[in-house]
Amino acid sequence: MTAQELRRKYIDFFKARGHAEISGKSLIPENDPTVLFTTAGMHPLVPYLLGEPHPAGTRLVDVQKCIRTGDIDEVGDESHLTFFEMLGNWSLGDYFKEEAIRMSWEFLTSPEWLGIDPQRISVTVFGGDDDVPRDEESAAVWRDVGVPAERIHYLGRKDNWWGPAGQTGPCGPDSEMFIDTGIEGTPGSRPGVSDGKYLEIWNDVFMQYNKQADGSFLPLERTCVDTGMGVERTIAILQGKRSVYDTEVFQPILACLEELTGHRYGADQETDRSLRIIADHARTATFVMGDENPTVPSNMAQGYVLRRLIRRAMRHGRKLGLEGPFLAEPVRRVIETYAGFYPLLEQNRETILQELHAEEDRFLKTLQNGEREFEKMIPNLMKGKKREIPGRLAFKLYDTYGFPLEITRELAAEHGFTVDCEGFEEAFVKHREKSKLDSNQTFKGGLADQSEYTTALHTATHLMHQALRDVLGEHVSQKGSNITADRLRFDFAHPEKMTPDEIRRVEELVNEKIDADLPVVVETMTLQEARDAGALAFFGDRYDEKVKVYSIGDYSREVCGGPHVARTGGMGRFRIRKEQSSSQGVRRIKAVLERS
Repeated sequence: MTAQELRRKYIDFFKARGHAEISGKSLIPENDPTVLFTTAGMHPLVPYLLGEPHPAGTRLVDVQKCIRTGDIDEVGDESHLTFFEMLGNWSLGDYFKEEAIRMSWEFLTSPEWLGIDPQRISVTVFGGDDDVPRDEESAAVWRDVGVPAERIHYLGRKDNWWGPAGQTGPCGPDSEMFIDTGIEGTPGSRPGVSDGKYLEIWNDVFMQYNKQADGSFLPLERTCVDTGMGVERTIAILQGKRSVYDTEVFQPILACLEELTGHRYGADQETDRSLRIIADHARTATFVMGDENPTVPSNMAQGYVLRRLIRRAMRHGRKLGLEGPFLAEPVRRVIETYAGFYPLLEQNRETILQELHAEEDRFLKTLQNGEREFEKMIPNLMKGKKREIPGRLAFKLYDTYGFPLEITRELAAEHGFTVDCEGFEEAFVKHREKSKLDSNQTFKGGLADQSEYTTALHTATHLMHQALRDVLGEHVSQKGSNITADRLRFDFAHPEKMTPDEIRRVEELVNEKIDADLPVVVETMTLQEARDAGALAFFGDRYDEKVKVYSIGDYSREVCGGPHVARTGGMGRFRIRKEQSSSQGVRRIKAVLERS
């Protein structure tokens, strides 16, 4: 079964059981300042899991693009990826454990759907602790559908519990489904042990409790179900492949890299690791730059992660003998592989390739600068007794000049030196801990932080969008948006730099509407009805059949998922802090609401 067939079967299965198909959202969360990327299928649906009504109803199904970089050092093995697709079905106060588990079992084992041998499936459920009892309800349903007791495993909170997103809020046990790969595991192997014998294929999360500030757990009045099935891992299992990289979503990219490098995939472990890293990072970079909310390489936030992925891919290209820019070809293969399901990639092809080429050129210059700095160090180091590059200097080359440790080691060897790799790792760990501390301070507040200030920023974004159209013309259209706890960022179509007068007029218009204390009204309607009513809607492929339209007085009307203030009064003074180029034909504004 191919990825395309799996997506279609999953959607069809749940649509036949009363679920509305909704579109997956951007990789860049528009209203969540706590994370850089959409990390799970549930991420864009958090407001609805927390109680907000969804325009499409209480049963939903979708395919969501996701990125996780926490395991980036593991990429290159047989299963870890930075970008992946997540299939999900959702119950918003509708069905709960029994129906969710029965549907999961039917989809996995029925010959009409995936047809997996039931004897290969084991499951885990929450084993309970001092705060919450063990999940006997889920275990009973699993026994009833045919899973024997010896293949039902009770595990702790680390393995079978979700949430809350912040310090308090909705959370609950989950139940995970595993496939026995047939590999002989370690003694006492079971689902949840990473020895290759059992692979997780699906996860049903049951939002059943509300964690209180005092640490206690109260039952939720409105329970929800959030499930997730990874496309890449599932098709690898269904195709009998040992690795996700052996499936049809990666094979065209790897074949391209074989042509470029002259190295055959499968020849040796170290070469395979580099080929996989390049393939994964090229795929992720393509989706980030070709997203509905596109990102370009930079030294900040999502742009920094993108830059790191591109440069890491180039570094592994150098290990395979590719000295110059080479990523355009594998990126073209990514677009060809996915454009049928994600047409935006083809629409953004030229922009993706332009930004990619520019970043490759920048990195090559960085390497040249690093090499010059390295040459400056050598005379002083030659005076010492120990022919070794200190770890702190190797890390300085890495941190200041973007110079990979592998290249430092290559150059050191050419001069008869070794590198203090342990010292480098110590410096790297200190740097990472500091970065993590800084990140926690920047992105504090928990998943989907809809604080009063960020909600006001989102409303201000709508006012600014209309003000830009009033000042610059109706060609202005949103190209991307991102809101953090500190500012709003808005990308829009416009061919030239805004003048100081234009910036001032936009600020004045927005502040005028804030001072007018306009009401903010939300209505649910079809996309066509919204457009007929004059609502702005520039992301045609992203919208579902039913949408929410937010009207701010009679000034702004736009299709959006929220959140918004009830009235504009008291939001603060709107100020544009920066206006700059984002990409060809697209400008970027960063703005704040100043409060006394």
